[in-house]
Amino acid sequence: MDAFYGSVELLRYPQLKGEPVVIGGGRRRVDEAIRDLPEGGTLADIPVDAFPRLKDYTGRGVITTATYPARQFGVGSAMGLMKAAKLCPQAIILPVDFDEYRRYSRAFKQVILEVAPLMEDRGVDEVYIDFTHVPGGQRDGGRSLARLLQKAILDATGLTCSIGVAPNKLIAKMASEFEKPNGISVVYEHDLQSRIWPLPCRKVNGIGPKADEKLKRFGIETVGQLAAHERDWLIANFGKATGAWMHEVAWGRDDRPVVTESEPVSMSRETTFERDLHAVRDRAELGAIFTQLCEKVAEDLRRKGYVGKTIGIKLRYDDFRIATRDQTIDRFTADAKTIRQTGGQCLKRVPLERPLRLLGVRVGALAKADSPEALAPAGAPRAASQVQATTASLF
Repeated sequence: MDAFYGSVELLRYPQLKGEPVVIGGGRRRVDEAIRDLPEGGTLADIPVDAFPRLKDYTGRGVITTATYPARQFGVGSAMGLMKAAKLCPQAIILPVDFDEYRRYSRAFKQVILEVAPLMEDRGVDEVYIDFTHVPGGQRDGGRSLARLLQKAILDATGLTCSIGVAPNKLIAKMASEFEKPNGISVVYEHDLQSRIWPLPCRKVNGIGPKADEKLKRFGIETVGQLAAHERDWLIANFGKATGAWMHEVAWGRDDRPVVTESEPVSMSRETTFERDLHAVRDRAELGAIFTQLCEKVAEDLRRKGYVGKTIGIKLRYDDFRIATRDQTIDRFTADAKTIRQTGGQCLKRVPLERPLRLLGVRVGALAKADSPEALAPAGAPRAASQVQATTASLF
């Protein structure tokens, strides 16, 4: 989907079309601007000048996404809002509304499933689709069906999307970025050298910043330069699995099927604080936040029908160092109190002298709540009094 969160917001606020807009900060239930609406007015009636500007923002939030006019100023996802304010002070800032984004996500995916039932869900705004056996899927290299999907999604939701059509998931993912927004790119096997090899290695899904930096130290900046290196050389310098994978992707090889159902590995919730919080001086506030995160993770698990055995925590300190700890318990759970207690034990194993910027809670080793594995008897129970004593000394 094209600038998904921003595009959903523009449906709500059509008067902001063409304006640089960033989405970030806290979640909202009701828009602040609604308070100033005249009787009988709608959100579309709010004057553009009434919206808050990025130059007036103070806080620790980060950008979730930005509209294309804002991206022209170098503003992008995961950038701190204060930093973005220096690049594009005139940008309008809107808080995130995940309930609305999930609603539109379900809507566009339902449209796709009605046309092409082999769909792999890759998150709120992205999917893989297998065109192979869809009627008309091979016509014009797949472009005809892609156009049909674009129109059906636009008619149903008012949103645009960009589609990459290719022999495999690797190249299709890259192709989907070629003609944004609202574009279609068809890449054939014989297009590898002309369209894929000139791209930076970072454009390959799976080559992250660290791997890209190491490749550059060897003078490898493009996919074509990566393809020019022997498989054995890549294995020697990047390890057996990673080196072999790099050789395959550089030559456009990817035999992964479209997976219609996949099990999540873990579920987590985290929050970045508006100001640094200290485990002693801000104990009550941190405790309330920690409890809320555990409750949200438990709610996510129950809503999706999962339980887990490994509970972990994540801290980011004021110097941006990150600490993580986890603990595996005897029985599967989706209980907020159990997650809170076990997370508290994990917190006891990390230094808490420095102020904190972020706190997160994660539940892993998941199983379906009604699976035999989850319903099997647990081992010997831990002493509840020990758990309570451990968590009582922490926030």
